Amino acid sequence: MKGSENVWYLYVVRCRDNTLYAGVTTNPDRRLKEHNGSHRGAKYTKSRRPVNDMVLLGWFACRSKAQKAEYKFKKLTREQKEKLISESR
Repeated sequence: MKGSENVWYLYVVRCRDNTLYAGVTTNPDRRLKEHNGSHRGAKYTKSRRPVNDMVLLGWFACRSKAQKAEYKFKKLTREQKEKLISESR
């Protein structure tokens, strides 16, 4: 999943403790590596390593739209999030 500066991604990763973390990026591969072994990883995921995999990935034409999708995803219940993830596979 090589990123492109023209495309923004909403990504969701599953952490070691089975919790979900959502974010936006232009480069999903780099971001996953940062979550697992860099000081640039999110504070939330640092104590929940390893971040196993990306369970959801969506692309958007601009950062604003990706952030709006992230906001909507974060408002869902855990059950709704898991359903969305299973339907996307």
